Amino acid sequence: MKATETLHEQGQSLWLDNITRDLLDSGTLARYIDQLSVTGLTSNPTIFDHAIKNSSAYDAAIRKKVKEGKSGEDLFFELALEDLTRAADLFRPIWERTRGVDGWVSL
Repeated sequence: MKATETLHEQGQSLWLDNITRDLLDSGTLARYIDQLSVTGLTSNPTIFDHAIKNSSAYDAAIRKKVKEGKSGEDLFFELALEDLTRAADLFRPIWERTRGVDGWVSL
């Protein structure tokens, strides 16, 4: 039995405290959900800001949004909501299966 299964049997939920576009694009988050039984995700603006500044994965989206007139906080939260929405889509089956106990994504 995997350690994560033992934790779940004891009523524990495993949440990831990180989100990056690379984590989504590479399929890593989906693997964490499927193979490591991660059941939710949380982040905060500081972690997300670090992800944007330290990855080229956001460059195209930033250029597009700047052309649309977005900047500053509006730009930041649009990028964050895109990633959080994608993550929530991955966690939705868990949310449905647990009737909302797990499967949450938060910022």
